[in-house]
Amino acid sequence: MIIRNAVDAVAAVLFPAPCRICGQTLLTASRIPICADCLASFQPIVDPLCDCCGRPFISQVAADAIRPLCRLCRLDSFSFTRARSYAVYNDALHSAILLLKYEEVTRLGDWFAAKLAEVVARDPAHFQADVVVPVPLHPDRFRERGYNQADLIACPLARRLRLKMGSYLLMRTKPRPARLVLSRKEHWDSVRGAYATREGVRVDNLRVLLIDDVLTTGATLDSCSRALKKAGAKAVLGLTVARVVTGLPPANAAPVRLDG
Repeated sequence: MIIRNAVDAVAAVLFPAPCRICGQTLLTASRIPICADCLASFQPIVDPLCDCCGRPFISQVAADAIRPLCRLCRLDSFSFTRARSYAVYNDALHSAILLLKYEEVTRLGDWFAAKLAEVVARDPAHFQADVVVPVPLHPDRFRERGYNQADLIACPLARRLRLKMGSYLLMRTKPRPARLVLSRKEHWDSVRGAYATREGVRVDNLRVLLIDDVLTTGATLDSCSRALKKAGAKAVLGLTVARVVTGLPPANAAPVRLDG
């Protein structure tokens, strides 16, 4: 610990750098350009949760059922088997995801993967999988950006979980609308039938671990799950770095950009 503190102190003096979220000088050597205060402001999602989609319950009362389900999951709205997220989509985590998504701070992909591996470790029985599949970008968006942020999370996660990568299994066939912010209905409409498995690939009887950066309405995971199950997948288990949770104070609510 003494040696680590000395290394951090020397690094901070010789190579001062600002936190890419708040701008304050980083005081420790870190794999990612985010200060300890900003990391501490991430809000991990914990029980009580909807047993299916992972939506946090505000009240313990709803969680006391034999199988606690939110309103949407009681209506059987989603085709994925189960979904969980690392943390609430607040301002700080929104900024961190943008660093990965648009500025290619790839080390954040591994950091997020480590957090998702912890989520899996808390519930290993329900997250047994055969292959890891990132939610794909439309080819036009991929050419524009040059990489898929979900892939930057999924690859190190697959290594950590010792699972096969299946980036080739799924493709997006329908581009999203040009507008960045969509209503709930527009989001569902934009991804309905937008994903498909590639011709000739086999997912028969596989349990697929589907990875994305943000769960907003659940529409994207749902659409991908439908395509995978249509091709024969046994189960689709969704994992995202962040989840939009309604009912938070305005200061914690980040603007939602639905452009994956």
